[in-house]
Amino acid sequence: MTTAASLSRLLGPLRRAVLRSTRTAEDLPDLPEAQIELLRVLSDEGPLGTKAAAEQLHTSPATVSNLVRTMSSSGLVDRNTTHRDLRTVQLSITPRARRLLERYDKASRQTLERALAELTVEDRTALATAMPALERLTEILSVRSHEDSPAS
Repeated sequence: MTTAASLSRLLGPLRRAVLRSTRTAEDLPDLPEAQIELLRVLSDEGPLGTKAAAEQLHTSPATVSNLVRTMSSSGLVDRNTTHRDLRTVQLSITPRARRLLERYDKASRQTLERALAELTVEDRTALATAMPALERLTEILSVRSHEDSPAS
């Protein structure tokens, strides 16, 4: 099996296993990954308009609007109109969501630290060595997905 095929088969199950372990470890609510990603963008970059949030997530504004509808009713995202244009909505993370995101991040880090401790030294070294390459791969794919998106 090629590296690309192996990586493709591994990433989804790895991501889901980390999220599932994280939720279980801290008895966190079952937030979909897309909601967590939007909260992370709003925490790091917000407040943002729907279009800007969609660009950050490399998805469509309609997808973000659907996420926001659910997250707003759950008290995770605030929708505020701007003073200059009442049609323009700015999205921001709520204090409750910020605390929840901090819990997710802390639990995820601790879950991964415990799992990594069970690996051999060689496996941990191999993962640490692979991090820069994985970061570059992520950047390449992010740039390509942005260039290939219909909104570009």
